Amino acid sequence: MRTAVSVRLDEDAERALRTLESTGLSRSAAIRHALLEAALNLRRRELLADEVRRLEADEVDRAEMIEVAAMMEGLRAEG
Repeated sequence: MRTAVSVRLDEDAERALRTLESTGLSRSAAIRHALLEAALNLRRRELLADEVRRLEADEVDRAEMIEVAAMMEGLRAEG
């Protein structure tokens, strides 16, 4: 089922829509594309945040990060 949506665009959104339309997309296709991209980007950020939380909870990984950071600091001090 397709749903019609009405929306009021501010100047920034109108400019962004014109940019998408300039690629040859229709207004509807440009809006659908923007919605799908926004949702995909949100999901990617959520997945990245989950990965960061998992890494922060991994004591072995944290110890290795500290070790590598100390090694890098030692190399910087010598150079």
